[in-house]
Amino acid sequence: MAELLADLRAETASFEALLHPLRDGDWERPTPAEGWAVRDQVSHLAWFDDAAVLAATDPGGFRASLARFTSVDDIAAEARGKAPEELLAWFRASRARSQEVFATLGARDRLPWFGPDMSAASFVTARLMETWAHGQDVADALGVTREPTARLRHVAMMGFRARPYSFAVRGLPAPGEPVRVELAMPDGGAWTAGPPDAPSLVRGTVLDFCLVVTQRIHLSDTGLEPVGEPARAWMEIAQCFAGPPGKGRSPKSGVNQGHSG
Repeated sequence: MAELLADLRAETASFEALLHPLRDGDWERPTPAEGWAVRDQVSHLAWFDDAAVLAATDPGGFRASLARFTSVDDIAAEARGKAPEELLAWFRASRARSQEVFATLGARDRLPWFGPDMSAASFVTARLMETWAHGQDVADALGVTREPTARLRHVAMMGFRARPYSFAVRGLPAPGEPVRVELAMPDGGAWTAGPPDAPSLVRGTVLDFCLVVTQRIHLSDTGLEPVGEPARAWMEIAQCFAGPPGKGRSPKSGVNQGHSG
């Protein structure tokens, strides 16, 4: 948990660094997420950080609130009346509060969420994944290239473990064959998961893998090599975020047809 929280703080700082130089008009720049501007990416993270605090401190109250949840687009629309300074203050406050609460949890504590219940360690990893993924949307809107970091190992692990969920959320049978993942890390090392003798595997960079499992890029626009039908079938629908099936992005269009939650 200490390592995860440290990496979440670092990812939060990286996200805020994108926002610091923005002028008011920049908050209205469209992002690759269809219909969403930079401001919507920020309000999305702030809203779900507040929800995360509720899930961790009042699980019953959180479960009751699920009945009132509409959609991520409705949440974004409700926040569009806030000024940029209000949005930034909201994000900072909600993120700080969530980090304080996360620090009180044990790694195996169970928390409810919009998908299946999660361990606290997975819960924090999910917040890091969301911060990175929505930060990518903001970076794309601003024309900024972010250097990949070792923190992507957390996103990769979440993507790997979510393989059964990627099928289940679409009503598809659970995959029976194991798949191995072999990814090149930014420092030249390797990140691997899955049986070494699995006949089907996914090979490439950790950045490409993370972009695919967060549905920030189409598989055909990456250098990933899915070997075997089980690997390709997974990569074509991979989804590591909770909620209904994401539609992903069209090849080379950069248009997101669905939002992660």
